[in-house]
Amino acid sequence: MRTGKLDMDLLERLLREHGRSDPRVIVGPKVGEDAAVIDPGESSDLYWVVTADPITFTTEEIGYYGVVVNMNDIATRGAVPKWFVVTLLFPEKGSSLRLVERVFHQIHDACQRFHIAIIGGHTEVAPGIDKMILSGNMIGEVKKERLVTTGGAETGDLLLLIKGVCIEGTSIIAREKGPELLKKGYAPSLLQKARNYIFHPGLEILQAARVACDAVPVHSMHDPTEGGLINGIVETARASRKEIEVDLERVHIYKESRILCEAYGLNPLGVIASGALLLTISPSDLSVLQKALERASLPVQVIGRVKRGPPRVLTLGGKRRKELKPLSRDEILKIFE
Repeated sequence: MRTGKLDMDLLERLLREHGRSDPRVIVGPKVGEDAAVIDPGESSDLYWVVTADPITFTTEEIGYYGVVVNMNDIATRGAVPKWFVVTLLFPEKGSSLRLVERVFHQIHDACQRFHIAIIGGHTEVAPGIDKMILSGNMIGEVKKERLVTTGGAETGDLLLLIKGVCIEGTSIIAREKGPELLKKGYAPSLLQKARNYIFHPGLEILQAARVACDAVPVHSMHDPTEGGLINGIVETARASRKEIEVDLERVHIYKESRILCEAYGLNPLGVIASGALLLTISPSDLSVLQKALERASLPVQVIGRVKRGPPRVLTLGGKRRKELKPLSRDEILKIFE
């Protein structure tokens, strides 16, 4: 099989065939829903939110990556991240005490920054791998009346994009292909700026999610990751069982992202996009949300609208509408071939 996420249709079938119901599971495994939601009981006014995510594309700053990508899934539920469990696998060749300590420091510093407790995990030097792998699990809490899901988009909603694309992919290209890009004549200053995209504009969406949820009723939120913005919008449509019309020309693509994607022939809309946040709201709440995000210095664009119809995405351009199909694999994988 090819590297990358499983095909959406295949994954839907597998989840349908092998899922197990439990009345306390409010949100279970479903394409587009990146965190499960569990009701601890009637005595609590909170839901538990649980997610899992690995880091496989890059090893630089892997500890920070691991904390933040898991935290993002918690944030899209309108929840507050609380506890982190992490598995670290180090290859036999190239690992050292210094490397292990550096990764632990990265995880510790990220958890301190976002007020998350490390509560367990597993660490080993593992045979059969040629690079470090991190796999994280995070748990958060959300008040029951404030829960947000990917599948909550309502007919008539506006589809918004906070920040832009492709933040994570830009950093990965600069970090994994830096020497090669320097030889091709790309400026060191450009590559250094792109490397630091994980910190600025930043991979985390917790602030954006909190600002949005505190300002207006948010109907759905989603964190576009593998497959980029394209797959993120398709996943929102599938989870919501709605049709979404989107104008891709309104999507903000960062300058460095355009440059580095062009260097490798990548479509930036299909490159891993952690750091961006998709959400849907009522049109009547747009002005209030825009003002709240402006105060927080968070850029936002209206890129589409939710409509009644089959679960699909239609692109707007000229007089014709075209269905936007999910990508079978993330564009970033092309740089490793």
